[in-house]
Amino acid sequence: MTKSPLVSIITVVYNGEKYIEQTINSVYNQTYNNIEYIIIDGKSTDNTINIIKENEHKITDWISEEDDGLYDAMNKGVKRAKGELIGIINSDDWYELDAVETVVEHYLKHSAINLFHADRFDVYPDGSRKIYPFNKSVLKFKYLSMTYNHPSMFITKREYERHIYNTNLKVYSDFQFVLEAFLRDPSKILYINKPIVNFRLGGVSGQIPLIENLKEGFTARKNAGMNIVDSSLFVIFKLALELYKKIFK
Repeated sequence: MTKSPLVSIITVVYNGEKYIEQTINSVYNQTYNNIEYIIIDGKSTDNTINIIKENEHKITDWISEEDDGLYDAMNKGVKRAKGELIGIINSDDWYELDAVETVVEHYLKHSAINLFHADRFDVYPDGSRKIYPFNKSVLKFKYLSMTYNHPSMFITKREYERHIYNTNLKVYSDFQFVLEAFLRDPSKILYINKPIVNFRLGGVSGQIPLIENLKEGFTARKNAGMNIVDSSLFVIFKLALELYKKIFK
């Protein structure tokens, strides 16, 4: 391992003209220099491609082609990445300027770790921000919701060589990926107690119907290695939570 390992950052985008330049600049302006930046565009029909071309000097590699969804595009990016560490930043989010430097400092001290994650800033429609900290509850993670902040994650190339994102899932593939890693060896995951990424609220996971959400959540847990009983507990807890919300809203 070198003192300045190559870090790959991937942005997946489709019709992201509104915020993509801010995302690009947040990568380009990082305090850490040894970065390759890869953009995977899903054949955008708005001004996204023009913005990418205007910023090509800030980008190492980019493609624009149709894909089979978000996770297929992520897998394409991971396949192209050459770095020891790989981060994925959404096209409407942005990094704090020292995000990569912060993660690399921890990686150099803990080279056996495969997955680094941190806190995030939630960004509201009015532009205000609030820290969304990592919830350390293993029970909540396994049986209720994704407690890890995926946009804050930097994952080693060797971990991606073990498994990639499940393209059969629409919103739970990142959860399945992290759960697989956790069930294999939780000591290989390291939490950094600091917000390093800004996350605009209103993602895809909150837009799918409850039944589909339950099905995907069950499938992701089962695929990751949980038994049917444990996977089913998620459905029970999720339904109970939704019922509680309706009664006490």
